[in-house]
Amino acid sequence: MGQRLLDKLKKRKEPDSGQDQGEKERGSIRLAHFIIRRKGVIESIFAAGCIFSLLAMLFVNVNYDLTEYLPASAESRIGLDKMEEEFGYPGTARIMLKDVTLYEAKQYKDRLEAVDGVDQVLWCDSTVNIYSGEDFINQKDIEDYYKDGCAVMDVTFVEGDTAKSTSKAIDEMKQITGDKGYYVGMAVQNKSLTENVESEMSLILTVAIIMIFVVLCVTTTAWTQPILFLLVMGVAILLNRGTNIFIGTVSFLTNNVAMVLQLATSMDYSIFLLDSFTRGKGEGLDDEEAMVNAIDEAINSILASSMTTVVGFLALVFMNFTIGFDMGLVLAKGIVFSLLTVLFLMPAMILKFAKWNERTKHRPFLPEFNKLSSWVYRVRYIIPTIMLLITPVAYVAQGMNDFLYGNSAVGASEGTQVYADDQMIVEKFGRSNMMLALFPNTSPVTEKEMSDQIEDLPYVKSVTSMANTLPAGIPEEFLPYSITSQLHTKNYSRMLIYIRTKTESDQAFKCADEIQSIIQTYYPQGSYLVGETPSTQDIKSTITDDYNRVNNLSMLGVFLVVMFSFRSFIIPVIVMIPIEIAIFLNMAIPYLEGDTMVFMGYIIVSSIQLGATVDYSILLTNNYVSCRKSMGKKDACISAIKLSCPSVFTSGTIIILAGYIIHFISTTAAIGDLGHLIGRGALFSVFLVLTVLPALLVLCDRIITSNEWDRLQKFLKKRHDRRVELLKKGLKKMAGYGNAAGNEPMEVNGDEV
Repeated sequence: MGQRLLDKLKKRKEPDSGQDQGEKERGSIRLAHFIIRRKGVIESIFAAGCIFSLLAMLFVNVNYDLTEYLPASAESRIGLDKMEEEFGYPGTARIMLKDVTLYEAKQYKDRLEAVDGVDQVLWCDSTVNIYSGEDFINQKDIEDYYKDGCAVMDVTFVEGDTAKSTSKAIDEMKQITGDKGYYVGMAVQNKSLTENVESEMSLILTVAIIMIFVVLCVTTTAWTQPILFLLVMGVAILLNRGTNIFIGTVSFLTNNVAMVLQLATSMDYSIFLLDSFTRGKGEGLDDEEAMVNAIDEAINSILASSMTTVVGFLALVFMNFTIGFDMGLVLAKGIVFSLLTVLFLMPAMILKFAKWNERTKHRPFLPEFNKLSSWVYRVRYIIPTIMLLITPVAYVAQGMNDFLYGNSAVGASEGTQVYADDQMIVEKFGRSNMMLALFPNTSPVTEKEMSDQIEDLPYVKSVTSMANTLPAGIPEEFLPYSITSQLHTKNYSRMLIYIRTKTESDQAFKCADEIQSIIQTYYPQGSYLVGETPSTQDIKSTITDDYNRVNNLSMLGVFLVVMFSFRSFIIPVIVMIPIEIAIFLNMAIPYLEGDTMVFMGYIIVSSIQLGATVDYSILLTNNYVSCRKSMGKKDACISAIKLSCPSVFTSGTIIILAGYIIHFISTTAAIGDLGHLIGRGALFSVFLVLTVLPALLVLCDRIITSNEWDRLQKFLKKRHDRRVELLKKGLKKMAGYGNAAGNEPMEVNGDEV
């Protein structure tokens, strides 16, 4: 029996001792050999992918309407769908003509209404005889439409705000009005946003590439290496943009910011691989051996680095406001393509560039960072203490920011022509915020009562409905179909309500709620209030609920990745502390400066900053753990900072530049704010990782150098050794009994047990 037990233990033990490690090593080496052997095939696959992407990216639709991302359960989303089903959803605009007489304004109005793509232009000529002369017209009756030589008109288009025919119609209308015209409204906002974003992002990408090229020239050791990096990243970006065709439609924010963010956040992977290759060449290996060694050495770092970024981006997918799904998926996909491109295409590119890199070698421009490293160690208690005092204040301040949520915050932000035109119109005629009430077409009497009650509200400018348009006793059939079709269908009625508020403000939300309650009183079932204000209210409630979910998921995801990398529950907390403090500081500054932020940028940047910059903490911690094996705490800390600084400064500078380039060039608030938050957040992350984290590593040295996993392994090994010793004694005793019975004595090898 004892012999059989020993045989079983031998069979279980012998294959496991070195096989797993060998297979793992052979797996990474085998992958490296495969990549090098098949580099021609791999290059062909990537070339085919680039050609496909160049064609496919032309067919990716870009959406500029934030209401499209509301969940299907939102009241305004249901109302918009119902209105589109019953009446269509035409685009709208508002025009002011300056320095015109009543007669001239009428001439302009008739010409504008004749433009192809324009459905109708509403002005005071529908209720007042303009040709009777200004002396015979009561100015109070028309002051909402004409005063001080200025006329304001409401335009309805045949198709939606984002339709090409609507955009073309606006161009023709601007040609007609010349410098006398001032244009606002959703159709104008969308057109302006489309044109601005397309032109600005071309400039942003060009400037970003130039600046990143300069950074790489400074931080690399050959003049051709930056070209290599940008070429490889360019392929990854192109593949990501092309494969957006499988999503179908992406938001304008995703379409334009994803390129720069992908370039900035995944440049590390190329740097890791080339650094490993250069070290191999320095050790005397030939090109292919050095590349095999580089892939084997860098693959774990690249995978760990990319996983934290992917997890941070994927947290956005779980937003109910589905622009997060859109952006999270595209950004995570971009990181995956960067990873695949670096692992499979870049080795072939490095081998092709090897001779050029040798010929264009130059001395390193980066310093050794000796003084910085020593200084950080000397102040290891001062800066963390300061951060400990500042962090609670920053945490409270970042939760007290003022935000904007809706379309107007994006398309009509300060600095745009739409904003300037809006200010001119508001100055002359006050604000005019249109909302649409949608309710069952049941009783004209009920409709009239509701219309009158809403019109009596002090903030209501005008109400247009079938009940108050049609004179008493006159059949609906007497009115032109162009009017009745806009207000009545077989099942539903529609009412146009203009109020004197902004589209997004506390007052606007209060007014919308009051109007909604009146509509619900008359039509408890099947009634809706739609428009920019109700949609913004739903966006606000949806995206605010998303914030905690996204923040918690991104932290949990990054925590798990770091936990498995370091096999510790405590190290991920230490690693994430400086990044979370950086996020709090970044988000607190707008409150301290009194700025109003676009909330969409706020929620997205929290995940991006965590996912993209936690790599710096991981790199520094890894270097500290490695140095600690052969050095004391002080020397290990200083050496870890010196080793980490080149990579952290290179990657961090690229993200900072990318963010601030977007901020300073873009006139679109959502994109500009996003860039500012990304750039400033990366700056804080770099500073805190290089100052606060080293102090935490030294303070928690015992946990870092002997984490829970190590202690568990030691405990299990000790327990295993005790059990083996007991088993050996038992088996020897059994073997002694067998010998006494005349059997052969058994040899027991402790290693086999």
